[in-house]
This record gives sequence, C-alpha cells and structure tokens, in this order.
Amino acid sequence: MRIFLSRLHFPVTTLGHGSRVGIWFQGCSLRCPGCISVDTWAHGQGETTLEEVLRTISPWLQAADGVTISGGEPFEQAEALGALLQSLRQEIGAGKDILLYSGQPWEKIAPLVSGWTGLVDVVIGDPFIRSATQTLVWRGSDNQRLHMLSPLGQERYAKWQQAVRETLPKTFDVCFEGDTLWMAGIPEPGSLKQIQRALAEAGFASTISDTDSREGSSIPVFA
Repeated sequence: MRIFLSRLHFPVTTLGHGSRVGIWFQGCSLRCPGCISVDTWAHGQGETTLEEVLRTISPWLQAADGVTISGGEPFEQAEALGALLQSLRQEIGAGKDILLYSGQPWEKIAPLVSGWTGLVDVVIGDPFIRSATQTLVWRGSDNQRLHMLSPLGQERYAKWQQAVRETLPKTFDVCFEGDTLWMAGIPEPGSLKQIQRALAEAGFASTISDTDSREGSSIPVFA
C-alpha cells in the first residue's frame, strides 16, 4: 500500500512512554498557525510503501516501548493509517502501546477510531492553538485532549492526563541530517529562541520562530 511519510526515527523519548519508534506522516491541510512542523504540510512528498516502512522499523520495534504516530495529519491518509496500525499491532503484540496524534477534533475522528478496536491505545487530538496555554505533558497546547482507549493506555497514561510539563525533564530528541536540524518533542514557549541563539553561536543560521510549537520538525540550518 502507498503511504506518504515525512520521517521515521528511533529512539524518540519525548512523545510518550519510554523509548519509542516515531512515524511522521506527510501532508496536512489544517496548517495551524504557529505549527513548527511546516515541513510536513505539503502533500505528495515522501512516497513509500507500507512494506518498506515495516522493513525499516522492524528491528527498532524489538527494543521500543511503543510507537508514536504524528505528522502532518495522519487522518488525511486514513486508509493507509488503518493498514499501518493493523500491521504494527500484529508486529508488536499487546505489550507495547501505540500513541496517535491528530490535529482533528476527537468528535470528528472518533467514528473512525472506533473501528480500530485494539489497534490504538492513546489518541491526542484537537488542533494546536498558539494563543492557548501550553502547560500539559505531550501536548502542544492545553486544549488538546488525551484519550485512553485500552487497558494498557490507561495503565501508562492515566497519571499524565492532567500532568504539567514540569513533571518531566525538559528535553528534545535532536538529530542533524546534512544541513537540517531535526527535533522531536514539545517546545516550551520561548525555548526555540534559545536554540536559535545556540545555533547562531555555533555558526549556523535558522528559520525557526520562538512562537512555534508542535510535536516534531525539520528545521533548515545554514552554515
């Protein structure tokens, strides 16, 4: 099956329980103002196949505590998303959780998710709102809701539903890929400005804004 992805990464330690495989979908028409993941908006890029994705991540899944799927907007590829979830669950069994991010309101995606019983453990939904407070663990803005859909999801995430970010270390997963700095995590307001300053001190220029926030992003940096 054809699927459009932005990137695959392991380990991701900032978007869910433990050490995780991260899968970012490519393509998003929501385009929330302030989204740091502008590189995932364009449609028609990053074409691959479900089989190739599974070949790539299969060695990672053995060591991972779970899988986090974000984007982009995964529900804009609903058929491919459902097939991916089915394959992931068959691969990892019931002991590793699958966390799914969406910018869509829960009320819109719930009918589809209800047909994926046993495939998704946690959904974090609703659009990122730049003007909203930004205090909750694993959420870009506090309007976003965390839904636990399985016993494993309840076990691992119930204590985090209203937890503030100060309860977790303030870290990013960071990787340089050529002339691009890639980060996964939820930035604190103003933290990207600090990163921009550090890049400048190291001799790089960047295009990021300290008002941006989202779960992950590729940020062009220039020597």
